[in-house]
Amino acid sequence: MKRCMQVFLIVGISVLLCSCGSGKEEVQKGKALEYTVVTDNEMPEELKANLEEKKIDGFKITYTDNGYLYICVGYGEQKSGGYSIFVKDLYLSENAIYIDTNLSGPTLEEAESSGKSYPYIVIKTEFIDKTVVFD
Repeated sequence: MKRCMQVFLIVGISVLLCSCGSGKEEVQKGKALEYTVVTDNEMPEELKANLEEKKIDGFKITYTDNGYLYICVGYGEQKSGGYSIFVKDLYLSENAIYIDTNLSGPTLEEAESSGKSYPYIVIKTEFIDKTVVFD
């Protein structure tokens, strides 16, 4: 009987530990979305002006125009140039569009040879009427 009680306690504690997570809801990944990275010359003027205003502090915004959704992520003022941004994930779930980007730092030479920069990325995809969640 004691052995049975010990097993029950161990199983019970394991279940409790497994069910206590970070509080972040798990999202079922859905369809990967196709996108293109947009240069300054390819984005709408209104969007370009908006990003120029926000670039110092960083931003996570969306913009729609002519059947397209622009998803924009800026990392704010950096002490040097040479930063790169890449899209780790962009997918459509049942309730939202999820995007995850990453900023990678410059090489030592790039960091020493340039002044401040304001790295950002703008991606363009077909318009889908869903909330965008920035991870």
